[in-house]
Parts: sequence; C-alpha cells; structure tokens
Amino acid sequence: MKNILLIIGFLFGMQLSFAQEQSAFQEGEWFKFEMSYSNFLKAGNATLEVKESNINGKPVYHVVGKGWTTGAIKWFFKVKDKYESYIDKETGIPYKFIRKIDEGGHTKDIEIAFDHEKQEALINNKKYKTKKTVATEKDVQDMVSAFYYLRNNYDTESIREGEIVTLNMFFDEENYNFKLKFLGRETIKTEFGKVKTLKFRPYVMAGRVFKEQESLTLWVSADDNKIPLKIKADLAVGSLQANLEAFKGLKHSFQIQFD
Repeated sequence: MKNILLIIGFLFGMQLSFAQEQSAFQEGEWFKFEMSYSNFLKAGNATLEVKESNINGKPVYHVVGKGWTTGAIKWFFKVKDKYESYIDKETGIPYKFIRKIDEGGHTKDIEIAFDHEKQEALINNKKYKTKKTVATEKDVQDMVSAFYYLRNNYDTESIREGEIVTLNMFFDEENYNFKLKFLGRETIKTEFGKVKTLKFRPYVMAGRVFKEQESLTLWVSADDNKIPLKIKADLAVGSLQANLEAFKGLKHSFQIQFD
C-alpha cells in the first residue's frame, strides 16, 4: 500500500508533444484500486479523480489521488496519503502539486508551485515551515500530471517491444530522471473481463521500498483510455499488487474481450 500513488504516477512518464484533440480523459473520471500484500492479505485502497478548476485565471484539471490502508494492516501500519495536481487543460503541464502523507507516522506536507517560464519550482514545506526555489527541466511534470499527460500523447500503435523512454520529473524537492521499458502486449483477466493491455517495466530506486530497480510491472489498457489495470511490485519486504476495482466517467468505451 505504501507509496502506491507514487507508483501509479511514475509509471506513466514520457515527454511527448501535447495533442488535445486526442484527449484520453475528461472531468468526472474516477478510478478505485484495491491493494493486496504478498498476494493474500488485503492492504488498502487508492483512488484517482479528475475535477475541473481554475488557477491564476487559467482553466485546469484538478486531479486528486488518495490512498489508505484497510483491514488488519492498518492496526500496525496506518497509511493516509493525498496527492493533488493542477494541470493546464491546453498544454498538459502542471502549475501546482500537493503531497500530504502519513505513512506509519512518517509525514510530509509539501506544496510545489511551478513557474515554467523561469523553469523553477517554489517548494513550500508546510511541515517544517520552510520555502525554497529549485531549478527544473523544461516542461517538467509532477508524478500525478505525468500520468494524464502521457495518456493524451502516447502513440501506442508505434511503440516497440524493448523500447525505453525517459521523463524529466520533479518530485518533492529534486529533479528525477525516470525510465520506462515497454515489455509487449498481453491479454489479462480483470474484474471486468479479459482486456488487451500494454505491459511496462519502470525503473525505480532499489533500497528502502523496492527490492530492485526492476521491481515493478504494470499493465495498461490498450484502448483510447489507457488506464492502469494491474500493478505488481516486489518490495524490500514482501510484495504488493494493485488491481483496478471500479471506475466511472471514462471518455471512451472500455474494450473487453469476449471468448
């Protein structure tokens, strides 16, 4: 369960040109994921929701992600996470990112304002009551906006097996160069039936959370929605699996295979 929203956000990073006419999502879209630990113990839930808002006079998508532990796990490791991103409707770049988490007593309360013209991020660490400015890469994405940016721009018809793509991402207080490898196409069983998917292997930092750099595997629907259906993660201790449990507000029809 821990860092599941971070995982979801990282898994979709790729820096490509924006094409609004190919929009894969809309206001009102909502996902719910169910997590299990070591394949048998229910660990928690996570949701992602797209709203509409306005920031500095500009219309934006306000994306809210939440994650929390459930069942027996919450009695010895309680998690309550919230992530928010304010994304320009036309360009797909983020203006503001919020991360407020409590993971077993480890807390963070960070708000980041992006100035894309100056290529800077103003970081307001509310927990420690500090502010500082850090240089960013051009058109940098945060961990939530990257997911939605990619869904609008990823050419799933031309990607080749073994291809590796990169993304300049800003997370907490530093720039992060993220790599993602395409493993191929696969039809999997889901809560909703059999679905054609694109399979990915993101590279993560091995250590406290993940067992190895290649500890994650992701399956994304191979349709116009490009939604995450299944995630597997080998952790430093045990493993985590997330499955899409419910959804609503999709812009395009959800493609299910019938035998």
